[in-house]
This record gives sequence, structure tokens and C-alpha cells, in this order.
Amino acid sequence: MSLDQAVSGMGGRYGTLHQQGSYRSLCCTVRVPSEKFRLFLDEAGTVGHVTYRSEYTEDVGEAYYDSEARLATQRTKLERLQKLLEEAAGLEDIILLEQALSETELQIEYLTGDLRRYDSLIGYSTVNITLGEVYRLTTGEEVVQSFPQRLAAAFGTGLRRGAEGLEELTIAVASNWVGILVLAAAGTGVWSFLRRRKRRKTPPAPPADGE
Repeated sequence: MSLDQAVSGMGGRYGTLHQQGSYRSLCCTVRVPSEKFRLFLDEAGTVGHVTYRSEYTEDVGEAYYDSEARLATQRTKLERLQKLLEEAAGLEDIILLEQALSETELQIEYLTGDLRRYDSLIGYSTVNITLGEVYRLTTGEEVVQSFPQRLAAAFGTGLRRGAEGLEELTIAVASNWVGILVLAAAGTGVWSFLRRRKRRKTPPAPPADGE
């Protein structure tokens, strides 16, 4: 199962998503229904090898009820200001009441937004996921080994590193074969030039006696 399938299967959605790197890495925020939080964690855990997992909860009950009470107060204040504005006669009073109405409406908008955010927090759980593609998976667990086991493991590590080195060398050669051919041709030309020059400078051998 892929991560996309796990998210869509649980009725969730991505909040943020970033992907980069040659060895691909992904960081994302997923929002899933709270009642499916545990099930989503189990499904997402099958996508790769889990190396770290942490959970925490945030109690928004007190803040929610506080915002709700403040919103009710601001709405009552808005109704009173609207009635006073209807009864106002002086221009100065009208200006002051309209300013107070504008500030009250702004507070109502802010508090309504807070309640929507709290509703979202209550109805959905937020999951932060970081995925990283690796060349070879290691668990990082250390096991106590005897000397023969450590020696055999060292030979195995040497062979593996040697194979990896050959792989990297082969890839490097394949990636730069044109440059290598140019350098080889240049080196061959320099070597031939120096050899011919050395032959011209070398004096002929003197004739043998009797010749």
C-alpha cells in the first residue's frame, strides 16, 4: 500500500507536501478523521520501515469554551450598538458608534475563525510524516557477537564495500566516458611526442673497431 492510498482510504487529506533529493525524501502533514487516527498510523507504518514515532494530544476544551463565551458577548454587544446607532441623532455619536460597530464585527470574525479551527482540531488528527529513501536498510540494532562472527562480518563488510566501490567507479566512468577518452588521447599524444623527441636527441652509437 502507498501513502496516497492510506490517506485517501481513511478520508484524509494532505496539509503540506515537500519532496526533494536524489535519494528521494518527503515531508508532509496529513489530516485524518480523529476516529481513524490509530488505523491510519498502522496503515502508514506499512509504507516503509518505522524508525521513530511520537504521539501527543492537545486539550482545546477550555480555549474553545472561552472563545465561545467571548463570541456570545460580542454578538450581544453588536446588537446593542446597532440599536444605539438607530437612535443616535448627533453626527459625533454616529461616528463613534460606527467605529465601535466595526471593531466589534472584527472581534466576532476573529472568534468565529478560532472556533472553526478548534472544530477542525477536534474532528481531525494531524500526522507529520517524514520518509527517506535509502540505498540499503539497516535497523541500527547492535548484537553481541563472538570473535569469529565479528571476523566474518568484517570480511563481509569488506566485500560489500569493495563491490560498492566498483559500482561507484563504473558509474563514474560511464558518466564521464567522453572526458576520459579525450584525456587518454591527449596522454597518448604527449607520450608519442616525448618519445620521438628523445630519439632525435639521442646521438648515434660510435662505429665498432675495424669497421
